[in-house]
Amino acid sequence: MWNREMDCLLSICEYIVEFAPTVQARPDGSTHDVMATSPRSDILMNLPALEKLETMLLGILDSFDKAEFWYADQRKQSLSETKKPSSFKRNEDKWWLPEPCVPESGLSDSLHRELQHKRDQASQIHKMAMEINNAILSEMQIPSSYIDTLPKTGKVGTGDAIYRYMSSGDQFSPDHLLDFLNLSSEHEALEVADRVEAAMYVWRRKASITHVVTKWENVTELNADGDKNLILASRARSLLLCLKQRFPGLSQTTLDTSKIHYNKTLDRQYLKATQGCSKVWPTALSPG
Repeated sequence: MWNREMDCLLSICEYIVEFAPTVQARPDGSTHDVMATSPRSDILMNLPALEKLETMLLGILDSFDKAEFWYADQRKQSLSETKKPSSFKRNEDKWWLPEPCVPESGLSDSLHRELQHKRDQASQIHKMAMEINNAILSEMQIPSSYIDTLPKTGKVGTGDAIYRYMSSGDQFSPDHLLDFLNLSSEHEALEVADRVEAAMYVWRRKASITHVVTKWENVTELNADGDKNLILASRARSLLLCLKQRFPGLSQTTLDTSKIHYNKTLDRQYLKATQGCSKVWPTALSPG
């Protein structure tokens, strides 16, 4: 099923191409200039890396052929009387996941070490895939529909408690702020991420009125020249990065979702690719 879905989604990449002039030789030995197609630069650069990560991930999944544990769907499947699993506390935030079951004696030491190793591998694969995805999203234009929803001030966006911590003192520690907030779930973390990201763009817009900034990623407190908006924007970005590190499985923020949904370039390429097709795919596809 995974392979079928990936083939379906990636088939559109055949139509997302760039034209570039190239020299073609004729049978008589002369040459002439023609326009040749090649995959768009971001696809050409990132897709091979993503395919390699996919191969590594599928390799991990395929290795679970003789596992000591199993899964039970509590909604459809009752457990066998001969196998009474150790109890696991269900994470209600992910109620759709099946229940993991292990023998009463628990997992063997060798399998426990193996699972930990594979978990570390999968975490690294996820981290690298998210870095590629975030790099693509950062290059996409911010939709006007998102800009229209920005709060009037960054203080309104973050809330009084977070704003006071971010605006007070010369030193700022995003880790200390997150410890103070004591976020207990991904829902709370995503809400804070949305608020901080919105405030960050409010401060960036205000700073751009008086500063010409071409690379926001390079803005730090050292080159902020005392502009409070630049300082707050830099701190908001640090807080956002730290938040995503603490919650690696965090869902896409409102801004990321808006970028994917209103990505005009991808939509145009998609419409060209699906002309004449009898089956229409969803138009909101993520390039990552």
